[in-house]
Amino acid sequence: MNSLDAFRVAQEKRMELANRSREMGINEEFISKLVDTFYLRVQAHPELGEVFDHRIGDRWPIHLAKMKKFWESITLRTSVYEGKPMETHRALEEARPEHFEVWLRLWEETLNEIAPSLAAKELLFNKAKSMGARLAEGRFGDKRG
Repeated sequence: MNSLDAFRVAQEKRMELANRSREMGINEEFISKLVDTFYLRVQAHPELGEVFDHRIGDRWPIHLAKMKKFWESITLRTSVYEGKPMETHRALEEARPEHFEVWLRLWEETLNEIAPSLAAKELLFNKAKSMGARLAEGRFGDKRG
């Protein structure tokens, strides 16, 4: 297979995965609501709120926009996210291993309330769980999940 054919196959696979997410009810509007709802919970949490506020300060609109692009890239294969999550999380000196567990619990609670389908909930929860485990391992050398 030449590089052009490989590119076409990869593009078709991306479209297939994006369509599958859309069939579950995941779209840009839902992702926006999910991110906004979730981070309101993070901000209100007595421990996580402080960790995030210390790092983000008054830049919450920028962070929320970045997270929306991140989840669109993950679920809808848009490739609109530009960032380095591992580097960012390694720099979070205030973060502790238990914060990743709380973060995941809040994510799951949010999904339980607003996910458009069980399939969407499972996909988004499993993606977050996997990413959280990798980030915790990268930050603490801790294999969780």
